[in-house]
Amino acid sequence: MSIYIGTSGWSYDHWQGVLYPPGTSVAKRLGYYLDEFDTVELNSSYYRWPKPSAFAGWRDKLPPGFRLCVKAPRWMTHYGNLTNAPRWMDRIKEGWHELGDKRAILLVQLSPRFTCHYARLAQFLDLLPDWMSTAVEFRHPSWHQDAIFDLLEQRGVAYCIMSGANLPCILRATAPFVYVRLHGPDWHSLYGGSYSDDDLRWWTDRIREWAAQGKDVYMYFNNDIGGHAVRNALTLREMVG
Repeated sequence: MSIYIGTSGWSYDHWQGVLYPPGTSVAKRLGYYLDEFDTVELNSSYYRWPKPSAFAGWRDKLPPGFRLCVKAPRWMTHYGNLTNAPRWMDRIKEGWHELGDKRAILLVQLSPRFTCHYARLAQFLDLLPDWMSTAVEFRHPSWHQDAIFDLLEQRGVAYCIMSGANLPCILRATAPFVYVRLHGPDWHSLYGGSYSDDDLRWWTDRIREWAAQGKDVYMYFNNDIGGHAVRNALTLREMVG
């Protein structure tokens, strides 16, 4: 059982003076992140899928024991709504292979306009190799039903638990690991605001419950505005101990 707590991304201009000193170059930001955390969720891959050489570079640069989660490309999840998954999965597997022992979870965040399509999701899950641990984040409410949770559980794929504006916080663990994305405490907007200590203590109890069940836990703060994600992640890690 392992617990990984980090942030969604590591390079933000507004994190200067929070995670890295003011004036830190973009190239040096990862180094400061590695001084504090042992996991991160790569979000830039959503906008542009990296070349295999980039994944190999992270494999060599990241320290032993570090775990990198990677967000699937929007061309597959949002523009294609998984219809073009067979073509994209070849590229994803190539990069995933290069990550070696630094790879953790592939995050597949679906479009909020993509309504529930059981057959298409099942076809996509059939494409996933056994060595690729995967979590799916459903943004449209129609997906939140027992048939989908059962399908994920049958395939060993994690339902991504969410916290954020107008997103249901459903505590369903469908895989040997739990994947949580904390988008901010503000009910009206994403990516901003700071979780209170009471909020973080509540999540600490959830983490301990999942750990007691023998599940690995991956938790990422996405409330990057103002550097709240960094502060919240450090506080939660201290609370979990």
